[in-house]
Amino acid sequence: MVLLDLINKCSGFRSFKQIHAQILASGLASNDLVASSVVGFLGKSVTSVDYACDFLKQVDWRDSSFPFNLLISGCASGDAPRAAYLAFRRIVRDGFSPDMFTVSAVMKSCVKFSGKGEGRQVHGVVVKMGFQCDVYVQNSLVHFYSVCGDCGSAVKVFDEMPERDVVSWTGLISGHVKSGLFDEAMSLFSRMDVKPNVATFVSVLVACGRMGYLSVGKGIHGLIFKRSLGTDLVVGNAVLDMYVKCESLCDAKKFFDELPERDIVSWTSMISGLVQCKRARESLELFCDMQSLGIEPDKIILASVLSACASLGALDYGRWVHEYIDRKGIQWDVHIGTSLIDMYAKCGCIQMALQTFDELRCGNVSTWNALLGGLAMHGHGHEALKKFEEMTRSGPRPNAVTFLAILTACCHAGLVDAGCRYFYQMISQPYNLSPKLEHYGCMVDLLCRAGRLGEARELINTMPMEPDVLIWGALLSACKAKGDIELSQEILDHLLKLKSQHSGAYVLLSNIYAINRRWVDVTRVRKLMKKKGIQKSPGSSVIEVDGKAHEFVVGDTSHPQKDDIHMFLNILAKQIYLEGIFPIHS
Repeated sequence: MVLLDLINKCSGFRSFKQIHAQILASGLASNDLVASSVVGFLGKSVTSVDYACDFLKQVDWRDSSFPFNLLISGCASGDAPRAAYLAFRRIVRDGFSPDMFTVSAVMKSCVKFSGKGEGRQVHGVVVKMGFQCDVYVQNSLVHFYSVCGDCGSAVKVFDEMPERDVVSWTGLISGHVKSGLFDEAMSLFSRMDVKPNVATFVSVLVACGRMGYLSVGKGIHGLIFKRSLGTDLVVGNAVLDMYVKCESLCDAKKFFDELPERDIVSWTSMISGLVQCKRARESLELFCDMQSLGIEPDKIILASVLSACASLGALDYGRWVHEYIDRKGIQWDVHIGTSLIDMYAKCGCIQMALQTFDELRCGNVSTWNALLGGLAMHGHGHEALKKFEEMTRSGPRPNAVTFLAILTACCHAGLVDAGCRYFYQMISQPYNLSPKLEHYGCMVDLLCRAGRLGEARELINTMPMEPDVLIWGALLSACKAKGDIELSQEILDHLLKLKSQHSGAYVLLSNIYAINRRWVDVTRVRKLMKKKGIQKSPGSSVIEVDGKAHEFVVGDTSHPQKDDIHMFLNILAKQIYLEGIFPIHS
């Protein structure tokens, strides 16, 4: 039919009006095919809602709701979903009686534009029309309230349902998960009296991951395997994400290796999980595997890889990622930019960190914190304070992490008075932030390094929480410098009350006794460490060679190139000896 072809090829509302005139003149307005094409075209534009409703009003549809539902569905699936609600309101006002499919379509549109008020009005129409007992309509209402975060109303609709199916349960569970009500979602799942579907399992796995319920997550994994749903990629990614979020990386890696199919979500979950669990070297190895398969990384993976490079000090690898981003024309966002700044700062390339910071236009408080933290870490205390002052003038509002970076900068630079001033600024207006244990630890360390033990003790006494082993360790270091054995003994009494397995403070205390030749006390501390099962953590170092990070731990001889390394070290030692710097001891 010529008219149908013209409608399908129509590119604008203005030209459509000419076609509409031909339709009316030819008497084909009541033809189902023509009418459907007209409504389908008009449903794409919010500006034509009234025009479409007028068209429908002019035609006798013999009580059929199909064209009206087609219009609302078209609007709901378009770029302006609010038009579906406007069309619904207009046609109901004109006397049209909606059916359950109409309600479902308009509720879908309310979900898309988060129209809580509009959705409640539609709910009123549902009650007035007597549709509240229809499971299809009620599922739409449960889904609407759940997605909009009104779980109370969703539960009320759910409880009033005379009949519930898997869609009802899944809609309510997923709504609670999206609202962060993970325990409530798990409780609903345990009460479920119908067979769960894929969407149900995915929602519950998300809840398990967020709450760290590993044993429950494993049980759900078993149910999925039993029902042969493990081959579904969406379910597989949800299981993988659950293991990663629960920090069960052995299970995650095993499951990842067994996945019959992987997409970018699978790789992102595994690589990001390894980075978050401080297994940076493994994340880089997995990233190399991904590249060898020709899979293009997304921004999330690249940000995670940059974080791994920052942890390892793998500057060459980080530079390669930066070049890759530029070469592929990947647009910087706040995550990529912040990760680059963090990588350069932690790798000691302060100038590149500053340059990247200046180039990034969409930075937030995390971006500033990455730069300030890098400056503080590498002893650029005065530069960090200058940047902080710039931040308070024109940047985002500083948070607790910002002040921790500033206090660390003062500590490393020995700026005691400045540190005290910033600590007071943090707890005063306009910031009024509550210091955490880390902030007190910085201040105690700062005062102890300056030999102001009395002030450090006074600050510890005013803390609203119990000091940890690191704070006592800072005080112990000051005791060692001053030879204060009595205070050291008092600190030992506090350490005995802690359940920490941190070896540093005990070793430091033993060294203080050893310096003062109190060998009985040295033996006592060592026996105490043995009794509490505390072992001194071996020293370790990481070095990057040809873009690959190598980690060395004291006493570990497992490196495949250990013989070559020892031979080269012997050559260096002999060279140093020949230059007369220090003698070689046998």
